[in-house]
Amino acid sequence: MSQKKVQIKKTLGQQTEDQLMKYILDNQIAIGEKIPNEFELAGIFDVGRSTIREAVKGLVSRGILEVRRGDGTYVISTVYMENDVLGFGQIKDRYQLALDLFDVRLMIEPEIAALAALRATREQVEKIEEYAKEVEELFNQGKPYLEKDILFHAEIARATGNQVTTNLMPVIQSGISLFIDVTDYSIANKTIVTHREVLEAIKRHDPEGAS
Repeated sequence: MSQKKVQIKKTLGQQTEDQLMKYILDNQIAIGEKIPNEFELAGIFDVGRSTIREAVKGLVSRGILEVRRGDGTYVISTVYMENDVLGFGQIKDRYQLALDLFDVRLMIEPEIAALAALRATREQVEKIEEYAKEVEELFNQGKPYLEKDILFHAEIARATGNQVTTNLMPVIQSGISLFIDVTDYSIANKTIVTHREVLEAIKRHDPEGAS
């Protein structure tokens, strides 16, 4: 017996989300760059501003965009999780999602850092150090550093040589950062200090210290 494949019709917001992602890729809008504002996007895609807001929220939930209040919407990743296999897009309580992601991060990130300390190549260590310095410079200048912070953690995951952690950590990291607005100076400053400590342990190839 033949079975017909059931196709779920996408809403206008979901269709616009796909179009917006294609627009970002086709126009080569780089990570860290701002996309057009809501009014301009409504004109580009010939839809209402509420539809644009829905599309932007969709890409925020997928870790593609970051909305910075009073500044604009920026690209923070170009890896589109079309199927959203982890189901983050269906979770309504974004704050609780961030807390749950943070719990997962505490479970696995120490072991990722330890493995990176054992396996990281000289080139990978240099890249981790480069991102750590860029995060610190942006922090000291009072500028947004989320993008570089995600890259710092992603590079540590990449240094493990494990493709699962390489793909998983940026998702977890961006999810936490997107859904919790951490503005407290002491917390941010502690992040910088921790970056230095992890980096130095990886440079020493000290798994216990990195963990």
